Amino acid sequence: MDNPLLERALMLIPLVLSLTVHEFAHAWSARLLGDDTAERMGRFTLNPLAHIDVFGTLLLPLLGIPFGWARPVPVDPSRFRRDVSMRTGWMLTAAAGPLSNLVLAALSALAFGLTWRLAPGFLPSNPGLEFFLKIMMVANVGLALFNLLPVPPLDGSRVVEGLLPQKLLGPWQRVHALGPLLLIAVVVFGARLISGPTHYVIGLLERLITGVALIGA
Repeated sequence: MDNPLLERALMLIPLVLSLTVHEFAHAWSARLLGDDTAERMGRFTLNPLAHIDVFGTLLLPLLGIPFGWARPVPVDPSRFRRDVSMRTGWMLTAAAGPLSNLVLAALSALAFGLTWRLAPGFLPSNPGLEFFLKIMMVANVGLALFNLLPVPPLDGSRVVEGLLPQKLLGPWQRVHALGPLLLIAVVVFGARLISGPTHYVIGLLERLITGVALIGA
């Protein structure tokens, strides 16, 4: 597209959709583990209005930053089932968000490849849909990798905490105290930090698109 502002505005739709699924995945996984806090607070929903954060969901994409966040889903680890430790429960609910984004990215690539295979002229004649599928793929990979950065309060910090041995939890908690400063640094430099992994994963998805498009050819 020749209009950067229009392109950024159009990015809002797939980004809001992706962030909504991300937060719903947190709520859904917590519910599976026995915690219905998100459900009781109206966050166990795919309604985007329940999850939007003005800065992370709306302003960042309008500024051209291809990742962001929504309002965190409330999780009460004390309500997890007795067979699930708090650390493990936190780790699983945290990992569910980025995993949902990777699933959305793969589904977008699959839809792109199947459409190209079954109706080769459809996407070129519908550039809006083609743009949407591409942004869904790229944005979801970016969201997954951004949120997996081990910086509090991003999901990656909970995953790291769940994997660390007990003796390292004390030093790790001191890292949490620096969370706000680290998060600012991630917002500024996050795109550079994840650019290499993002390009790698996008390359894998492009292979998936090509493979699906050429099935039976």
